[in-house]
Amino acid sequence: MAKRRQVKQASTTAQSSRPEEDVLVNIVEVRDQAQDFVGKFRKPLMIGGGLVLALIVGLIGWNLYIKGQQNTAVEQLREAEKKFERDSFAIALNRPGGGYGGFLQIIDNYPGTPAANLANYYAGVSYLNLGKYDAAVSFLKDYKAKGTLMTIMKNGTLGDAYSELKQFDQAESHYAKAANAGDNDLLTPFYLKKLAMLAERNGDNAGAVKHYQAIKDRYPNSTEGQDVEKYLVRLEGK
Repeated sequence: MAKRRQVKQASTTAQSSRPEEDVLVNIVEVRDQAQDFVGKFRKPLMIGGGLVLALIVGLIGWNLYIKGQQNTAVEQLREAEKKFERDSFAIALNRPGGGYGGFLQIIDNYPGTPAANLANYYAGVSYLNLGKYDAAVSFLKDYKAKGTLMTIMKNGTLGDAYSELKQFDQAESHYAKAANAGDNDLLTPFYLKKLAMLAERNGDNAGAVKHYQAIKDRYPNSTEGQDVEKYLVRLEGK
């Protein structure tokens, strides 16, 4: 019995030591493999690390460059905006004077800046007012709207440009985008009414009623809401 117990104890001791030995062997193997990997790929790793560092430095430099460009572009934009606010759209587009560039120069000279992006919107509205509707569509499409308000305004203005071009399907699509982009007490009922009027023009009286009713239900105190009842009454008689 004593011998059996000794064998059992010895066996247990041997078994308990193996995991530690295995772990030690695994650690050594992993270390050796890592050293082999680093040795084999030292040059590519150094190149890769250098590329990452260069990319980071490049991004920092680009951000600083864009920031500097933005500051200059904003100064240029302010002068063009003054002409725009006076309805001098042609002058606002192209060199308003005093050494300042118009919206077109800002777009060309300061690409990638927020100011150049906003200049696309201004240029689109300017061309719309000048009756150059294809150009208006082109610049408005290039404008990247951020936020609810500017998304509404971009799509609504595109709807106006397409209406002038008699591309009524496109106009309806963009008026719908403007009306559904957010809940704005001033602009949403305005574009809902445009949707309704366009639906009437296309003979879609049910669609027109739906849009007028949305104005009545959701924006009764808006300018459009104050006289929407007469449109509904007129359509009910048809």
